[in-house]
Amino acid sequence: MPQADAGMPRASTALSRFTVLDLTRVRSGPTCVRQLADWGANVIKIEMPEGLDQGDPMGGPRQGSDFQNLHRNKRGMTLNLKDKDGVALLKKLAEKADVVVENFRPDVKTRLGIDYEALSAVNPRLVYASISGFGQDGPYAGRPGFDQIAQGMGGLMSITGLPGQGPVRVGIPIADLCAGLFAAQGIFIALLEREVSGKGQWVQTSLLQAQIFMLDFQASRWLMEGQVPKQAGNNHPTSIPTGVFQTSDGYMNIAASGQRIWERCADGLGKPEWKTDPRFNSGALRSENRDTLNAMIEEVTRTNTTAHWVKSLNDLGVPCGPINKVDEVFADEQVQHLGIAQTLNGGDRNVAYVGQPIGLSRTPSRIVSHPPEIGEHTDAVLAELGLDAATIADLHRRQVV
Repeated sequence: MPQADAGMPRASTALSRFTVLDLTRVRSGPTCVRQLADWGANVIKIEMPEGLDQGDPMGGPRQGSDFQNLHRNKRGMTLNLKDKDGVALLKKLAEKADVVVENFRPDVKTRLGIDYEALSAVNPRLVYASISGFGQDGPYAGRPGFDQIAQGMGGLMSITGLPGQGPVRVGIPIADLCAGLFAAQGIFIALLEREVSGKGQWVQTSLLQAQIFMLDFQASRWLMEGQVPKQAGNNHPTSIPTGVFQTSDGYMNIAASGQRIWERCADGLGKPEWKTDPRFNSGALRSENRDTLNAMIEEVTRTNTTAHWVKSLNDLGVPCGPINKVDEVFADEQVQHLGIAQTLNGGDRNVAYVGQPIGLSRTPSRIVSHPPEIGEHTDAVLAELGLDAATIADLHRRQVV
């Protein structure tokens, strides 16, 4: 099994026994593999050799913040998978690997001869993960898949935004990100099952499936109750009052769901009489009179600052908080305490990355290496396969690597 060279630190010891071949591009696939690399797997990122036409498979400049954040903690090599010798080398790598991850369009891997059937034939223990736009088969399987397309087809854009505004995408590529996270979860499940059966399997997910799953209670409202959810803006569709309220210096969120929290909220806003107001003394009535109640709350919150209301309401146990811009997020004392922004110094680079949101007491995740330059570890990986210097030089000359 190819192992990371002695000079390559591991992000964690949690997954250090696993080797992962990363054939992914753009976002959903790299999001998946990041979950493996950040927990210490020996990830080998495979790209086309320089000089060969590859379009823009990475979705942005290599030194850009997006690429850097997606591809940390990996080694990298080049391999021409359009060349039969390149495919042969991939199969040689796959013989001892634990995981392969790809997010080509479904037909591409079959055409290249690197699909699950081909690679599992050389390693039956292989866990092979595929992420697609719409699934590996079916009427839409051949369509190109992009995050915003999945957001629209998966129903999210119909429930995002202000009532009557028209469809609105959310501010992050949530279908891409969730598909990547679900693929990583599927890999973990398959690796756990392999400990019992001794066999690998094919893990599949898609942007469309991930987006529909993330509809969660909005989906179940339709499936179980026949309700078609609509845009509700900043108002929570069922817990009232929950929404955005203007203050004297900005905006804040208040989430006063449930009778006891609502009563505390009324006290915190200095309006104890609202607790017995016949328009508001039950959840159903607050829902029926939502607009009136929201206007009354905002009339009060506009009299003081966000900081004032966040402290006074939190002191009473009413969930609330500021609405931060991204720079304010990372300046927040709790965010700094959690340490999710991790800075890595290396060479002439001093880069802050978004770290893992998961904490493990014995085997935590760290950012230990910047993304590899294209082909940075090609020769080392090939040497680990047993190839000598002359053979490696010949592969370079023929642009196999």
